[in-house]
Amino acid sequence: MPEADSAKGEKKFYEDVPMKTPGFFLKGASSLDWGMKNRLSRIFNPDSGRTVMFAIDHGYFQGPTTGLERIDLTIVPLMYYADAIMLTRGILRTTVPPSLTKPVVMRCSGGPSILKELSNEELAVDIEDAIRMNVAAITLQVFIGGEFETRSVHNMTRLVDMGLRYGIPTMAVTAVGKDMVRDARYFRLACRICAELGAQIIKTYYVPDGFETITASCPVPIVMAGGKKIPVLDALTMAYNAVQEGASGVDMGRNIFQAEAPEAMMKTVHKVVHENLKPAEALEMYETLKNQD
Repeated sequence: MPEADSAKGEKKFYEDVPMKTPGFFLKGASSLDWGMKNRLSRIFNPDSGRTVMFAIDHGYFQGPTTGLERIDLTIVPLMYYADAIMLTRGILRTTVPPSLTKPVVMRCSGGPSILKELSNEELAVDIEDAIRMNVAAITLQVFIGGEFETRSVHNMTRLVDMGLRYGIPTMAVTAVGKDMVRDARYFRLACRICAELGAQIIKTYYVPDGFETITASCPVPIVMAGGKKIPVLDALTMAYNAVQEGASGVDMGRNIFQAEAPEAMMKTVHKVVHENLKPAEALEMYETLKNQD
């Protein structure tokens, strides 16, 4: 039977050009499904391989944190400058405009407040609800060394399994209790456990001594947690050092929305992460943008 378009002339099959089988730009993701890679490509910039996430999920256990009292007024305008936003489904539904096209990393764990033992968390979002809200990734705390360590690890593996069924990556956040030592040895342990059990992204804290050993020993991308509010230069230096030492980006909250000039800080962090802007130059950029605002 003749081909339907045989009259259109000679076809081009480029027999002498083999089809390319490109790898994937993100660490540890080459064997993932197409949908998961596509979601990861929305979170992480394919050109730099990095991301600037904007964390505003603090209220799920802290209530109206300073700077997050009126998310509609102070936070939503900043979302447009981030690569991805990390938040809860309640804030997404009630406060974030559906016209925002930034990828969503949704908080899926919860339970105790700051008044209780934080490691006693459960999964708090059904995967079908995450799908309904078109999320790019799902995330939860993992309390390695915490009182309820095993429960939090099992929460993560259940979330990973649910994400794999629908092509949604899971980000494990290595929580640190007040009595735990924050050093490279601890974070190597916590990050590796999360990666070994299936998390596709790890969010962890920066330590000045040995951070490169944490990123080197973790087979999936590490995103640096911004942590508590610190001076602007310190925050910019921490972000710069983290990406230079192997992090695939940052997930900052308080060091952006509690800054004197949040928009200027967001734009400056973006330059540091994606363009390797050095801390002294970044501080100068921040001050210039702050004065313009």
